[in-house]
Amino acid sequence: MNKRSNTVVTNPWGMLKQFTSGRIALGRTGISLPTTPQLEFQLAHARARDAVHHELNVDIVQQGVMGLQFVEQCIVVESSAGNRATYLQRPDLGRKLSSASQQQLQLFASQNKQASSYDLAFVIVDGLSALAVETNAIPFLQAVTERLGSERLSLAPVTIVRQGRVAVGDEIGELLGAKLVVVMIGERPGLSSPDSMGLYMTWGPRVGLTDESRNCISNVRPAGLSYEEASYKLHYLISEALRRELTGVKLKDETPASQLEGRLSNFLIGT
Repeated sequence: MNKRSNTVVTNPWGMLKQFTSGRIALGRTGISLPTTPQLEFQLAHARARDAVHHELNVDIVQQGVMGLQFVEQCIVVESSAGNRATYLQRPDLGRKLSSASQQQLQLFASQNKQASSYDLAFVIVDGLSALAVETNAIPFLQAVTERLGSERLSLAPVTIVRQGRVAVGDEIGELLGAKLVVVMIGERPGLSSPDSMGLYMTWGPRVGLTDESRNCISNVRPAGLSYEEASYKLHYLISEALRRELTGVKLKDETPASQLEGRLSNFLIGT
């Protein structure tokens, strides 16, 4: 055993591995990777591929949404992509609702007196990692709605989207008449994060908006940005967006400091 372990040449950067989940200081055997990190890489790659192809379990997410204290309604729709294979090959189809889903929301809006007067709409989208949504959407939504509960905001029904991209939230927000939309979406899996969820917030959502109109909070997951921290940041951005009636490049995250002990304050803000 000792002789075999000596065939691996260790890397002097090994001490830095405690600070990152990135693949550094893997060592070498000759000019090649040792077997263990090579197998770990292949496993991570397989998990990332599985996350991309994983179909969203809508029933589980919908049940979780309806179990939240401040949520009264939940609507399930789908994009124009139709299925996972088409979604991965045609990103444009994931950015717009199917005709049936569009009609479904139009009918809801016409029958609901409160439509067109919502302050905020949450949209849950499978994105490129339905696993991330299944894992993180409900606990995060619980954290952020608890923060918003005392502000008496008018919340639109939570909408769940199959085979969706970020921009589909603009169409949903427009059809529901929401002032502000927050899209919770599974991000493109990384080799150390197949379960990362992103948040995209847009003021005055409407079809045709582009990324400079949105604010983004990424890597929401237990091993990344915690639900507590993410909800703290989003609460601030929602409050400022409603007060100033804007989002995107004109709205910065100026939260004075992290709520979590040991985290650094926002380095973009002077002290």
